[in-house]
Amino acid sequence: MEARWDDNQPIYWQLREKTVAAILDGTLAEGQPLPSVRQVAVDFQINPLTVSKAYQSLVDDELVEKRRGVGMFVREGARSKLLESERKHFLNEEWPRLVQRIEKLGLSIDELLAARDEKESKP
Repeated sequence: MEARWDDNQPIYWQLREKTVAAILDGTLAEGQPLPSVRQVAVDFQINPLTVSKAYQSLVDDELVEKRRGVGMFVREGARSKLLESERKHFLNEEWPRLVQRIEKLGLSIDELLAARDEKESKP
């Protein structure tokens, strides 16, 4: 994970989102331990309480489980739960804006598919 922080969002939330992205892309697999709170705090030079808050939000969303004395682990089903949530968000929030832009630009389905095919054919 990269240690760049955006001043427009709390650091704990950004750390949470970086962890979610790692689960989605498979960097953090189900059943795999998360880095320790202390290690993340040292690596990113942030307060351990900030890391704990980010991890707790993942526990609250049932994406991560605490194992007393052992650490935090990605829960089974976390990736599929996140994918479902991301898909809903895309279809409800992003897709309508995208469709509106496509219509505004007068793009046809054929043009969109041709652009996709052209992109896929390039190395």
